[in-house]
Amino acid sequence: MLAIDPTARVAPSAVIGTNVEIGPYCVIGPHVAIGEDCRLVAHVHLTGHTTIGPGCAIYPFASLGTPPQSVHYRGEPTRLTVGARCQIRESVTVNIGTQGGGGHTVIGDDCFLMVGSHVGHDCKVGNHVVFANNTVLGGHVTIGDHVVFGGGVAVRQFVRIGEGAMIVGLSGVRADVIPFGMAHGPLADLIGLNVIGLRRRGAAKADVQRVRSAYKVLFFGEGEFRTRVDRVAGEYSGDPLVDKIIDFIRSGKRPLTMAVKRNEADQEA
Repeated sequence: MLAIDPTARVAPSAVIGTNVEIGPYCVIGPHVAIGEDCRLVAHVHLTGHTTIGPGCAIYPFASLGTPPQSVHYRGEPTRLTVGARCQIRESVTVNIGTQGGGGHTVIGDDCFLMVGSHVGHDCKVGNHVVFANNTVLGGHVTIGDHVVFGGGVAVRQFVRIGEGAMIVGLSGVRADVIPFGMAHGPLADLIGLNVIGLRRRGAAKADVQRVRSAYKVLFFGEGEFRTRVDRVAGEYSGDPLVDKIIDFIRSGKRPLTMAVKRNEADQEA
């Protein structure tokens, strides 16, 4: 059953799935498609070539599919895709892509965007990603699955953040962050591993210990960094978690967030 509040404005050509609730004063543009079982609470603005997956909840004053904040955009019909079962809270903004950046902004399944978050043009956000309040992504950012952002995080354009990373609140991320890393600071440094995240996702104690050991060699071992990468790749070959870190580093084309030492008590946290 479709329920549309009489104060909402829905373009005739918009595609609305079954069991969708569109609350008061929502505005749905002509190129929008909304999957089944979605709920738009009130004052939601969906425009552009935007597709919302099934089971999403979008809260007041969220604005999705607006033109990119780019001086190079000239009105091209670029896209935004939001996956299934996402929770998009109040005043979240997400832009469509740019032609020069691939033309497509993507948010995966089961993401949680808290109040005031922003996803810039051409970003690729994985599944099960959490944005705490006022987290902002510049354009062309790539986020792996199961990444968690604390409140007030800012991520520079073109940065990659690997799977399972944790970005501590009020951090400014200017370079790539390895999978399972923990980054912190106004100009963020790598301060360790997201051990809690690894454990919550089922990593055994031995798995975590191997990743920790590889991390120490990578960032605090002897020799040049490139040599240490090769050493870890050889010594830990076949370890799926370490392999993801090595593959991420080797595939990078931009600077990498490097590690700083912490005391042992902090590292166990």
